[in-house]
Amino acid sequence: MMNSNLNETKEKQHPVFVIGHKNPDTDSICAAITYANLKNKLYGDRYIACRLGRLNEETQFVLSYFDVDEPPYIKDVRARLRDIDIRMLDAAKKGDSIKSAGSRMHEANVTLLCVTEDDHVDGIITMSDIVKTFMEIRDPMFLSNSEATAGIVAQALDGILAVGAPEDRIAGGKLIPVTDVNVSKIEAGKGDVLLLGKCDDIPDYIFESGVSCLIITGTPEINETIKSKAEAHGIRLIFTKHDFFVASNLITMSTPVGHVMNHDMPMAFHQDDFLLDVRESVATARYKYFPVLDRFNRYIGMVSHRNLLGAAKKQLILVDHNEKGQSVNGLDEAEILEIIDHHRLGAVESSGPIFFRNQPLGSTCTIIYQMYKESGIEIDKTMAGLMVSAILSDTLILRSPTCTPVDRAAAEELSKIAGIECEEFGKEMFRAGAKLKEKTPDEIIHLDYKVFTVDEQTIGIGQVNSMSSDELDMIKDMVLPELEATRDHDRLDMLFLMLTNITERSSNVLFAGPKALQTLKSAFGQDARDDVVTLPGVVSRKKQFLLTLVETLQT
Repeated sequence: MMNSNLNETKEKQHPVFVIGHKNPDTDSICAAITYANLKNKLYGDRYIACRLGRLNEETQFVLSYFDVDEPPYIKDVRARLRDIDIRMLDAAKKGDSIKSAGSRMHEANVTLLCVTEDDHVDGIITMSDIVKTFMEIRDPMFLSNSEATAGIVAQALDGILAVGAPEDRIAGGKLIPVTDVNVSKIEAGKGDVLLLGKCDDIPDYIFESGVSCLIITGTPEINETIKSKAEAHGIRLIFTKHDFFVASNLITMSTPVGHVMNHDMPMAFHQDDFLLDVRESVATARYKYFPVLDRFNRYIGMVSHRNLLGAAKKQLILVDHNEKGQSVNGLDEAEILEIIDHHRLGAVESSGPIFFRNQPLGSTCTIIYQMYKESGIEIDKTMAGLMVSAILSDTLILRSPTCTPVDRAAAEELSKIAGIECEEFGKEMFRAGAKLKEKTPDEIIHLDYKVFTVDEQTIGIGQVNSMSSDELDMIKDMVLPELEATRDHDRLDMLFLMLTNITERSSNVLFAGPKALQTLKSAFGQDARDDVVTLPGVVSRKKQFLLTLVETLQT
């Protein structure tokens, strides 16, 4: 069995995106789908065929005919925040105790939690904030000053709120710790909170003193007698299983998070922010964790500085192209694993050795057909239909000079598997793709359009194939007035549009740019007539038109 990928390892389980060129044609799309299918059969389901633009009518016809879904659209392969490990760490609430927040940090092994209100980040609380609060508590009025509630106090003590509502404020009094209520008279007043050692009963004068809350330690179960008296006097009552000493320490951690949280927050980022931009932003940040938000600015989770630095690049396989200008945005920040192509060598660079298969054939799908055969993978009807469609499209139903005996043999075998007849299906496919009257001039120019760099000159070449001279004349009249504006918008030195008549095997070339006409004259020896250069026998952009232009410009 063939192993075509030098980087293939079982350890890597990242998705691999198989992509054709921008302004995709039928070969580009079908190559991505059929090669992803081959790789998935060989190495597991981690290869995803994608597209870099809207499908033309011809390709839509092919996918519909063979009942294949349109590949997902991908615009940019720069790594985004959503591509790395976002820790779905629950945020703290203002009403949580600092003990609860601290316990959550300890369990999650982090030193920071976001504090949210209505799912939006309102601040943060750090372990340092909690320690500082714990160390600075000296004032017996701290419960009142921190606006603690009965529910927060019970939460901090792991206790049971037997009387009172969780939202009841502990306000207006001081905390009085009492180890034994029977030893001496307690000087308690209105609003005070009594932290009591384990007791079976409490003197009546305490209930009558106006205290706001009683906390009974060392008692895991509710004392019904004390509960009844507390209810009668409107006093909150909390029972905790912890002994007096432990409870004395824990109650200092009943301060609400909202009282100590920090509004000097670390930078927050959105899921779709580019990773490179985020890394630059946090390079000098003093925090180690950063909030991640969705597009509605709602809190999702946290990402660590370490994860930001160690994120892997997106992995790609390029099919039907090998030039950076024709490929996906952000290519420099991705890892290219393979290239499968049938065009001239371009300027794509890789960080290391890759599998590169480039053959002078009429279609990328002819190469992929060979790879199926070499791998011993059976070609089903659907994959055969896509591959033969791509071959017929790129070779103009086997009429193009780029068509080789290998392409013809592949088309013959694949058409049998797919259950179609090449000539008949090819004409039907081209007719489906010839619905050009409804398109704008800009859409027509960019329908099958590629940009090339030759000796520091940027050249755009579009091609429209049709079996109707009348249709091509109509396109010429539509597009010609807009060609110069398109060249300027695309920042090109020269722009050419080939209007190729499949039946007559010739092309009328529209052009824009100061040196465009002279280049055509030098390359093909033909002058313009009515702003059009007619090239009999020229139907292939790759093998005839571009090749001749390159040779002319480089001499």
